[in-house]
Amino acid sequence: MASYEELELEIEDPVAIIRLNRPEALNALTDRGWVEAMDAFAEAEADPRVVGIILTGAGRGFCAGYDLANLDETIERGSPEGEYAARVVGNPALAQSRFDPAYISALRKPVVAAVNGPSAGGGMALALWCDIRFASESAVLTAQFPKLGLASESGCAWILPRLVGNSKALDLLWTGRKVRSEEACRIGLVDRVVPDEQLIAEARGYIESLASSVSPWSLMEAKRMVYQGWEQTADVALEDADRQADDAFARPDVIEGTTAFAERRAPKFERLEFES
Repeated sequence: MASYEELELEIEDPVAIIRLNRPEALNALTDRGWVEAMDAFAEAEADPRVVGIILTGAGRGFCAGYDLANLDETIERGSPEGEYAARVVGNPALAQSRFDPAYISALRKPVVAAVNGPSAGGGMALALWCDIRFASESAVLTAQFPKLGLASESGCAWILPRLVGNSKALDLLWTGRKVRSEEACRIGLVDRVVPDEQLIAEARGYIESLASSVSPWSLMEAKRMVYQGWEQTADVALEDADRQADDAFARPDVIEGTTAFAERRAPKFERLEFES
């Protein structure tokens, strides 16, 4: 497992935790941090112990966006990309640029954002592109871009309306106002709000429940069909679903799942393993 300067990767069956680790800067992202995150995602996706991934931040913040103060250091040190071998990560049918948070949606395992404090600008985008968002009671999300004179970056203007609708998305992207966890859950910006001290345990428990009862292959295919379906017409999506249903019957998971159901026991599905 690689060592990182700006994040921590912890793997304990069935969960991988990627923890952004620049707490003094509210985990603001640098070029190095993003390259390290992509490598950590690749590590977690390839590991057969991992059923799901949690993304969170160290200290009192999730991610304050891109660290503008880091630009001079990036120019001086150069890109860190060459320090990590290029890895094949995610479904190529969905994968976007490795330097765009949208890349998270291409990962073939569930990614849960555990939003543990301020999540601003690109940091909010990072949370939005995760599959599910758990927020602590102290979490605050803000688009922030308009207050800095910036355009809505990192795909926020594309993903946000799909989560909360056009009018709420425009409100957030126009005003850059702070949205606290209770409102965020009410409008669909996050999915669950839990006490601060229980955040990681709740996110971990969610993945553990999937690992104990659901086929990892089924998780992967459901995720692919949902995101790919955004760009498909209904008839194409239905044809795709029919093909996957046929494929499922040729897999051992169906036998194990139906047998476990009949025997009233927990199923033991095969884990996913990918080359990295």
